[in-house]
Amino acid sequence: MATVTPRAALTWDYAPAPESRDAATLRESYDLFIGGQFVAPTDGTRVQTINPATEEALAEVSFAGPGDVALAVSAAREAAASWAALPALERGKYLFRIARLIQERARELAIVESLDGGKPIRESRDVDVPLAAAHFFSYAGWADKLSYALGGRSFAPRGVVGQVVPWNFPLLMAAWKLAPALACGNTAVLKPAETTPLTALLLAEIIQEADLPPGVVNIVTGDGAAGAALVRSDVDKVAFTGSTAVGKEIQRALAGTGRGLTLELGGKSANIVFEDAALDQAVEGIIEGIFFNQGHVCCAGSRLLLQESVAEEVVRRLWARMERLRVGDPLDKNTDVGAINSAAQLERITSLVAEGEREGAVRRSISCALPEHGYWFPPTMFLGVAPANRIAVEEIFGPVVSVTTFRTPAEAVERANNSAYGLAAGVWTDNGSKAFEVAGKLRAGVVWQNTYNKFDPTAAFGGYKESGFGREGGPSGLLPYLKVGSA
Repeated sequence: MATVTPRAALTWDYAPAPESRDAATLRESYDLFIGGQFVAPTDGTRVQTINPATEEALAEVSFAGPGDVALAVSAAREAAASWAALPALERGKYLFRIARLIQERARELAIVESLDGGKPIRESRDVDVPLAAAHFFSYAGWADKLSYALGGRSFAPRGVVGQVVPWNFPLLMAAWKLAPALACGNTAVLKPAETTPLTALLLAEIIQEADLPPGVVNIVTGDGAAGAALVRSDVDKVAFTGSTAVGKEIQRALAGTGRGLTLELGGKSANIVFEDAALDQAVEGIIEGIFFNQGHVCCAGSRLLLQESVAEEVVRRLWARMERLRVGDPLDKNTDVGAINSAAQLERITSLVAEGEREGAVRRSISCALPEHGYWFPPTMFLGVAPANRIAVEEIFGPVVSVTTFRTPAEAVERANNSAYGLAAGVWTDNGSKAFEVAGKLRAGVVWQNTYNKFDPTAAFGGYKESGFGREGGPSGLLPYLKVGSA
């Protein structure tokens, strides 16, 4: 049975501090962005994109059909030769211009990201939008330095790339993929997630304002059918971030075609706390890694591994911290945990949590007043979790953390690696040699030490096993967008 404990009394409370929606103006309807212009769909349709915190319609968005996708790929193909022939320094200037325009419209972008995706404005404002600009800045600098990244080897752009991004970091994932592709001389067709298309469409406006040549970037909004059409179209490389199941389908579809592919897929990341860690710091890292983003991060530290000698104390401190999390309006600057992205995602979280209870784990959810409308789930902790429980194995993508214990570093490594995924991990200890030894044995693409969910455009990101292959970010993020020869 679930244990719902009343929220601890606070010494003081905060008055609401909502960000003004007046700083962001949305059109009533958005078309597809093809060939440098917004154009109506030819064989697609139109749908309303919904604010998950209120269930209100934000704007009408076009959903591309197969013909629209083909038109976007054709526009990218027409622009490919001239963009690749442009001096690299000039390509870098375009990326730099896009980065500056993102900064200039940062407040607007953050508001729209929170309205469309449900994440707290604090996350959108302080993480998503600045990192999106930083990726364009970073790859603007790499555009004319590719030979240094490749050790003097010959190289050429792949041509036209198709890119499909998820709903958890809509603007950041768009920047994450577009910036290195453009720096390397490719043209692109981007398909944002069906539930969070708006900041990608605002990015299209920025691309227009930056005077990027027509067809270099095309943005086709739509559902999974549009993504499938893009994957199967005449593109030279596909970059996909999303679920492992869809990633496997894409890999099967492209097998034997000779086209490039990178996949950044699901995760069930372990966050390991040793007895010699700074426990308050570790608790804040756990909160940052799973709750501030509603668990909507593929690398969220949703498997918490605690050394037995400190497990009880960490759980006590973590629960006390969870009780003070503020759940509510994503536009309120005091909100810690916003809305779940969609009704479908809320249903999945609810189902997996119910399965965790059926399997015998002890659920503790904070007691808080959830809004009557929208999609909400209270921050939740599971204790007594067995390694085989579904909540310990499957990606929940929600504000839910599962707690297990270990005795020795070897056991911690074994439990952390006992997963089909291998995207990220965290190690909390004041012993530097232990941190490096454990990190070296973890099968995870990224391992954070005494922190969690910290990203930098100069650092590579990617996973092992069913978390995908290929790297994005830093010099490593250039390689998938280039055909590399000999020195």
